[in-house]
Amino acid sequence: MSRLHFTLERESSGSKARAATFQTLHGEVKTPIFMPVGTQATVKAQTVDSLKTTGARVLLVNTYHLLLRPGPEVLKKFGGIHRFMNWDSPVLTDSGGFQIFSLPHSREMNEEGARFQSYVDGKSYLLSPESSIDMQKAIGGDIMTVLDQCILSTAPYAQAKAAMELTHRWAERSLRARGDSAQALFGIVQGASHHDLRKKSAAFLTKLPFDGLAIGGLAVGETHRERYALTGLVTEHLSKHLPRYLMGVGTPIDILECVHRGVDMFDCIIPSQLAQRGVAFTSHGKLKLRRSVHKFLEKPLDARCDCQTCKQYSRAYIHHLVKSDEFLGWHLLGIHNLAFYHRLMREMRESILHDDFLSYYEKQRFELVRTDEENPDRQPKKSKPSRSARLGDYEVHTSAQGFSSIRQISSGEVMHSVSRPSDEANKLYVEQSFLAARLLKRAAPADELVIWDVGLGAASNAMAAIHCFERCYAEEGENTLRPLRLVSFEWDLDPLTLAAKNPGRFPHLRHGAPFQILENGKWEHASSLLHWELLKGDFPSFIESAIIPELIFYDPFSYKTDPALWTSAIFSRIFKRCLSKSAELYTYSASTAVRVALLTAGFFVAEGVGTGPKSDTTIAFTRANGAGDHPLSPRLLGQEWLTRWRRSGSKFPTTLSDKERPHFEKLIENHQQFLSDS
Repeated sequence: MSRLHFTLERESSGSKARAATFQTLHGEVKTPIFMPVGTQATVKAQTVDSLKTTGARVLLVNTYHLLLRPGPEVLKKFGGIHRFMNWDSPVLTDSGGFQIFSLPHSREMNEEGARFQSYVDGKSYLLSPESSIDMQKAIGGDIMTVLDQCILSTAPYAQAKAAMELTHRWAERSLRARGDSAQALFGIVQGASHHDLRKKSAAFLTKLPFDGLAIGGLAVGETHRERYALTGLVTEHLSKHLPRYLMGVGTPIDILECVHRGVDMFDCIIPSQLAQRGVAFTSHGKLKLRRSVHKFLEKPLDARCDCQTCKQYSRAYIHHLVKSDEFLGWHLLGIHNLAFYHRLMREMRESILHDDFLSYYEKQRFELVRTDEENPDRQPKKSKPSRSARLGDYEVHTSAQGFSSIRQISSGEVMHSVSRPSDEANKLYVEQSFLAARLLKRAAPADELVIWDVGLGAASNAMAAIHCFERCYAEEGENTLRPLRLVSFEWDLDPLTLAAKNPGRFPHLRHGAPFQILENGKWEHASSLLHWELLKGDFPSFIESAIIPELIFYDPFSYKTDPALWTSAIFSRIFKRCLSKSAELYTYSASTAVRVALLTAGFFVAEGVGTGPKSDTTIAFTRANGAGDHPLSPRLLGQEWLTRWRRSGSKFPTTLSDKERPHFEKLIENHQQFLSDS
């Protein structure tokens, strides 16, 4: 008998959407429900009180992170997570399997369990089905989940089958370890994108005495269409009398589509993550609050929303907070986004109970993908050039915010025109690539880490990498670091020379390294662990001879100014050079033309973090599992992007002849990234 006393209240006509109620140790839960992610006993930028005002009813916390910090001893002393974080409502604990999957270089899985190294102190841990359950008992959550082996949804059949069978054996061990605990326990359906494996997994777990079943291993490489198809397939083979939980999904449209396919419970970091980036979900589209169009607007984010943020603050104020990188902006946008999610769940539940979900679904499936139609994106006006200092075709440009960049006079293009150069270099290249973690021997191989810095410019990206290395060296010590080789490519050193003559305006250059690069073309850290070299000349002439990189910071002038470096032919040569390694390319451009060129070259292309006014940038991987192995698990471009590309005015490169277009189009349509069952 289920510990949750699950009651199915209604199934919608013409849909598998369902409304249900179940009882936990800390209260009743009504579904469909969204669970904010409180990974480390906190939902980012929120308090317990603010969470309750948004409508949060169940929180998710993570076994892996809480095991490492604060540890089971602390949680046992407080009698569990509820008293520790002052949360008196239900809690679901994730077993930690996905987080271990996200550690590509510092974990090992076998029958016994998952062995990994702590990011806190470097100690080795074994997380077994039994120790995971023990930790979840210490946390004291209302619902526990079994330890599972999560793999890419695009994994080959043999690998997916082996992972599924291991997950099944671990599931049986987890049940035995749970014993007579009053806490509920969910099994996890695995099987990657293979339909027969998903059916087998659902059938196997349904026979075991679980209190609910989760669907794992999605949103890790498959397309949206594949995700929805697999979700519908699995729910068809699950008991109607147990709650169904889709792990780590998703966007509002993902949730709507999967409620339509019979899912009851969801969790995802997106409401908080996008709030941090200055993005709000509203009833009239997704708003980007960094945009200056909101600067003078007195109206709320959403006139139909009654959350604290919309009742008390204007768009202008939130725009100011976001532009100023004030924490309060993240907090207020997080409140609004979570309120949006919880209201969506309530509306779906009400429509199911009134047997009107299908009409609600047909309306909302278009509403939930709207952008800011009142204020469509426009190209920013070019800044007026500063004439304070010049060298050749370049001059120092001072922004309205007071920071300096280098501007090319002939094209008018400014290097890092919106964000401070060092800030953009850190966010887009150093932090997003997790460079600090890669430099640690305990989290990565001990072989040399090679970075290609394509487009040296004023050395913002190169110096950001060097400063990162020096911080790690000071904090961790020489014996813990991998050797780093930084290879910069540049044909014109005037931008760096000009910036170096004005170090007061370019703080990142207050270092001996860039001056050595200008004088000798190379520089070495005193430890001999870091080597920086300059390959002066046209980048294409070095592609086949330069040492193979693990990371590529791709930052030349834009396609408009330097089109030769943004072609499929160039990216194809880079791709072939890097095939022997798992390489990642990071670039500021999110244009359709650039992404198309990367795809036709063979790369797997995903959305990168936003920077400045850009809502997203681009990450490209040489291997299909690159996005899944990445700590951020960036979303690969899927069917939605492909649909936009088909309508795009930039569908083909301008140099492509009519005869070449069908072949080019076929390369995109048949790219492995977009393949689906159909």
